[in-house]
Parts: sequence; C-alpha cells; structure tokens
Amino acid sequence: LLVVDSVQTISTDASGGAAGGVPQIRAVAAALIGVAKQRGIATVLVGHVTKDGAIAGPRVLEHLVDVVLHFEGDRHSSLRLVRATKNRHGPSDEVGCFEMREDGMAGLTDPSGLFLSDRTAAVAGTCVTIAVEGRRALATEIQALTNPVSYGASPRRAVSNLDSARVAMLLAVLVRHARLPMGEVEVYVATVGGILANEPACDLGITLALASAVRELPIPPTVCAIG
Repeated sequence: LLVVDSVQTISTDASGGAAGGVPQIRAVAAALIGVAKQRGIATVLVGHVTKDGAIAGPRVLEHLVDVVLHFEGDRHSSLRLVRATKNRHGPSDEVGCFEMREDGMAGLTDPSGLFLSDRTAAVAGTCVTIAVEGRRALATEIQALTNPVSYGASPRRAVSNLDSARVAMLLAVLVRHARLPMGEVEVYVATVGGILANEPACDLGITLALASAVRELPIPPTVCAIG
C-alpha cells in the first residue's frame, strides 16, 4: 500500500513548473500510476481541498485516478463519512460511515442513532424522516425553530445541512395551503448529526417540523414522515 500525502507538494524533474501546477501534477500522478500498475500496489493520493470541499487547484488529478473519495463530517460531531464521487470499477453512490472514538475510527454498520436526538418526551419542532446516503436509508431527525419577528424587521431564514431554496418553497406551501403564519416568524431548520437531507423524500418531515414549531404542537416520537 502506497499513501502519498499530499500529491500537490511533490515535484519531478521530468516536467517544468512549480509543484502543484498542472504539468507537475500530471507528471507525478502518471509516474505513480505507472509504478502502481507495474508492481500491483494499491495507491492512495491525498490531495488538498478548498473550504467548499472541492479538490484544490487544477482538476486534472480527478481525471487521472480511478476512484475519488471525499472524507467529510461536521467538526462538532463524532460522525465521519467517506463518500465516493467517482468510481471506474463500481457504483459512485456508496457512503462509508465511521465514528471518531478515543482509540481511533470505527466503522458503523447502522449509524442511524447518531442522527436522532436523545429524548424521551415529544418536543415541538422535531420530526423524524428517512434520508438516503448512497444505498443506506438512515433515520434522520429534522429540528425546526420559529421565533416572532420584531416589528418592522424582515423574517430571517437559516438552514443547516438542508437546501435553503427547497425550505423556502416548503414555507410558501405552508403559507398558501395550510394557512400558517410563516411570514411572521424567523425560521431555523437543521438536521441532527450533520447529515445532509436534500432529497425530496425529506420534504414532508421538514414541513411537519416547521408546522409543529409554529403551532407548538409536538409530533409523537414514533412518527416517521416520508414523502
């Protein structure tokens, strides 16, 4: 096993330019790939990423390798996800779930418990839904908070690990069809554990969490909303 950390800092005399440039990355990656194929060595090239999570610098490295894996997670959560964004030899929608412990990383076969808050009584503004990560269906809790707007102020909308445009559309649905006063309150919506819930199947859970928050009516903990 060969692990190169990081490929952007390595240079070769076979190509010109500074380390991290397109010619250097192409030459270094080609040399490492040639050795890996010749000797049968599994090779991992670690690359720098930007604040947005994309691979830094030229994207030529993504085109040269067989598999691109992103290691991600919320800094305030013990959960870590390994997500495949490219795979020439298999599906690219697989996700590996790991938990950061005192003795290192541990694989999780069913990490759903990390996305649910630890509570015994029903609380207004929360609803459990199902989010799909790769081919895993994970029970995920949506948490919503509403607060009356100060006189003359514009209502604030803040979301975490959700699609802000989709939440805005769901708020419009609640105003138009459920006659809920969503335009008179600030809205804060997030998921538990830092999991992304951007698929349409989570819409019903988000909507019920918002309606529960603004009406202060708890949803039973045994309810799971999908749709």
